[in-house]
Amino acid sequence: MTVRRRFVVLHRYIGLVMSGFLIIAGLTGALLVWYYELDALINPQWLRVEPPATHSEPLSPFVLREKVDEAFPTAAVNWMMLTSPDAHSPVRFFIAPEPGTAALPIDEVFVDPYSGNILGGRLWGDITQGVTNLMPFVHRLHHSLALGTLGTWAFGIVSLLWILDCFIGAWLTFPPRQSRNGPPRPRRFWKRWIPAWKVRWHAPPHKRHFDLHRAGGLWPWALLLVFAWSSVAMNLHAEIYRPTTETFLAFQEDPLIHVPVRELPSRHPQIGWEQGFRIARQRLETLAAERDFSIEAVERFAYLPDKNALKLMARTGRDVNQRFGETWVYVDATTGSPLGHYLPTGEASGDTLTTWLTTLHIATVGGLPYRLVVTLLGLVVAMLSVTGVMIWWRKRKARR
Repeated sequence: MTVRRRFVVLHRYIGLVMSGFLIIAGLTGALLVWYYELDALINPQWLRVEPPATHSEPLSPFVLREKVDEAFPTAAVNWMMLTSPDAHSPVRFFIAPEPGTAALPIDEVFVDPYSGNILGGRLWGDITQGVTNLMPFVHRLHHSLALGTLGTWAFGIVSLLWILDCFIGAWLTFPPRQSRNGPPRPRRFWKRWIPAWKVRWHAPPHKRHFDLHRAGGLWPWALLLVFAWSSVAMNLHAEIYRPTTETFLAFQEDPLIHVPVRELPSRHPQIGWEQGFRIARQRLETLAAERDFSIEAVERFAYLPDKNALKLMARTGRDVNQRFGETWVYVDATTGSPLGHYLPTGEASGDTLTTWLTTLHIATVGGLPYRLVVTLLGLVVAMLSVTGVMIWWRKRKARR
């Protein structure tokens, strides 16, 4: 068996293993590009609010947090949004059961920012609650087949195979060597490779399927590799991606890695939510001055009871994600002393690379044009898997 033939067999069986996963990933990914728009369309009763007057000012997010805390006395309200995307959007809160209490029927709560009324809530991703959870369930399917850790590992392994198959598939599109006894062909490589980039639309179906599979993988090849690589970064970050990437690139250390875990964490930050926020905001401004970057929006605030830490999340000049910021500042929840920070780009080369990979994957850079590209790419990924299975099935029948 020639080397080329071995690669054909390897490409065939890797493709068969991946096909079901990539069809799901491609189709769900095409939908997730429009997650917030589709979610708002499905759930207007939660995700659409009307200001009482033209120039109405929303309530303080800390006042809204207290209202949620009062409505759910057995829950911990440790994650809050500080701003809404626009004047017609609710404020989201994520809640979790207190230790030793029963599981909650919901964990995502929507609040009217003007009145403080709770509009509703859902157990994020639980499709048994109905169509209201459709988009979160699509997200779970895309990330882990809605199977938790097992599905995350499965998709991570498929992503590793996908990276390998990107190179095998590209190599197989190269024209084979000139046979000594065959008819003469153009000597220049490019002229012999051009047919691999074309689709014979008027050819018989089996040839058209083959061309769609080959050319459909060539044209977006670089972007397919980015999505395969970023899938490993998102699914097997600590297990495979970071240990291998750390061999040639540097990463920032987790700011809380040396902070001890508390056995009896406090329900609320002892310094107070608003006081803690002011200190964290001041720390962010100091960091921005030291590192020479701008602060565009202070978006989210969280309390980490186990580490007794407050985490302020902002969008700054170091971010590439245009939907939500990934610049983080940590302060002690008792004393307000700084515990560390994380910058998505410019601080460590490994983090910069990872930020770009994951941001390209979730289509939160480049605006509407890139979102359309990623939507089309999701459909192409599904098409490549379907045509690959069709080619294999036809050849299998022919061999039989």
